[in-house]
Amino acid sequence: MSQDAPKRGEFEELAMPLFDSLYNFARWLTQNREEAEDLVQETYVKALKGFSSFQPGTNFRAWMFRILRNSFLNSRTGLAARMTVGIEPEEEENIAGADRHTPETILLERINHEAVAEAIEQLPVHYREVLLLCDVEELKYQEIAETLSLPVGTVMSRLSRARKAVRECLEKKSGVKSGSPPERSVAGKSR
Repeated sequence: MSQDAPKRGEFEELAMPLFDSLYNFARWLTQNREEAEDLVQETYVKALKGFSSFQPGTNFRAWMFRILRNSFLNSRTGLAARMTVGIEPEEEENIAGADRHTPETILLERINHEAVAEAIEQLPVHYREVLLLCDVEELKYQEIAETLSLPVGTVMSRLSRARKAVRECLEKKSGVKSGSPPERSVAGKSR
């Protein structure tokens, strides 16, 4: 047991700072708090059992995210059962910032958040997971590639397509195309 204690301590030192990020990603994937908690717990159990197979000097964060993703895909609620993932709006509002937020700006922020959440929910899983790992969890392309067992080029193209799909969905909802200024009229004539 004396040999296990240092390994367990080293594992905790590496793994515990990742808890919140792993939970957030699990929550996005499962769309359920209890399932996300179970998935993270399962991830930590598998990672601890397999810690001896982890190669020091390699990316521990990517290794943990890969275990979580594989556990999700292999679970009964994985890829076959869930093709979309929901997003819950922030439950807590920052009351201290009320001075600078009018009811109108708060409503607009909520509407924007909900529109982005709906656009992300509509993405296929293979686009959504790349988008979430990059833009929410802030993993580097190489880390995402290692996590998903994909070439970096595939990560980049999926991310580009995911962002484009979200942008197009938002444009469709708003009726305004990004990147192009709204039409102006001069004396009743359109330019």
